[in-house]
Amino acid sequence: ELQSFRASGPGEVTVEMDATPGVDLTKILNDTRAQYETMAEQNRKDAEAWYLEKSGELRKEISTNTEQLQSSKNEVTDLRRTLQNLELELQSQLATKKSLEESLAGTEGGYCGQLSQVQQLIGNLEEQLQQVRADTERQNAEHQRLLNVKARLELEIDTYRRLLDGEAQGDGFDESSSVTSSKSQTQSIDSSKDPNKTRKIKTIVQEVVNGEVVSSQVQEIEELI
Repeated sequence: ELQSFRASGPGEVTVEMDATPGVDLTKILNDTRAQYETMAEQNRKDAEAWYLEKSGELRKEISTNTEQLQSSKNEVTDLRRTLQNLELELQSQLATKKSLEESLAGTEGGYCGQLSQVQQLIGNLEEQLQQVRADTERQNAEHQRLLNVKARLELEIDTYRRLLDGEAQGDGFDESSSVTSSKSQTQSIDSSKDPNKTRKIKTIVQEVVNGEVVSSQVQEIEELI
């Protein structure tokens, strides 16, 4: 039997294996992390460049408005000085008019012409005084407008700074950011005619998404002090 088994020839055994190469998860995670870190760094550089550009533009505009504000202050000062001089001159002319009117009872005929000239001069001075007062009110309104513009620009710079700080400290996987900024302004109003003092509190709330202001709210409260 052994010889018969040997005569039948050597036996053959075939083994087939389907082996799948192992997946390197660590390499995939490292590559993904490196890709997102590169994207985050690029986004940070873009945001920083955008912030520097906007800040430069806003600072330039603030500088221009500051110069205009200083010019308006100087003009208001000159107008006030002119107003004081005109008021003094008006008082002097009114005193002259009163003196002439007292003397007019005895010498009405001789002083009629002079009185007419003084009255005409007083009329001209009153017109000039009214014009100066109107110019002063206009300059005060322009002064307040420039102050409001300056406050708005400072608020925008503060909002841009908050946005940049938020993107620099955020997770590299985030592709969008939302920043809500608020600013309160308190203004006390004291009137010499009204013994009561009031305080006005203005709160401005802005929501910024991806560098764009999507909503803005202004709340104003006035209360007695």
